[in-house]
Amino acid sequence: MNGSGFQTQWTPRMLSIVRIVAAFMLMQHGGQKLFGYPPSAHPMPHPLPPLMLVAGILEFFGGLLLLIGLFTRPVAFILAGEMATAFFMMHVPRGLWTVNNMGEPACSTASSFFIWRWLGVGRGALIACGAGVRKLDFQICYIRKAWRIRMPSLPSSGFAYQQPAT
Repeated sequence: MNGSGFQTQWTPRMLSIVRIVAAFMLMQHGGQKLFGYPPSAHPMPHPLPPLMLVAGILEFFGGLLLLIGLFTRPVAFILAGEMATAFFMMHVPRGLWTVNNMGEPACSTASSFFIWRWLGVGRGALIACGAGVRKLDFQICYIRKAWRIRMPSLPSSGFAYQQPAT
């Protein structure tokens, strides 16, 4: 097997593994904010301030969606924005350098979620744009396209699809 075949075969698998691990780690932070679990050395104040509550909801439930691979690209885009906001609101006031302001995790996860928005999320995703014929999002896009043919007044939704091979 040459290098390109190996890379073609294993890249989607590795993207899935990294996505699952990052989603699980993000869910831990959301769980600490919302449920107090896993226990933290610095417990969260209850009731949570509104911004922290929104962050906890996004981290826990967005991480859950990423973990199972449901709506991964839009969720990754939203979480990238959430982590970038956390970096600029919480870490940059402590200093510009990430090594000094403890902003490395927020910066790393924001960039990884931003990359997943465009690169894709690997094989284990339930719904991700650009999937093959047998995946759920293709079926949804194909049905929408067929519906649009019967109802030409509907606006184009921008879904890319391929005709199934017969």
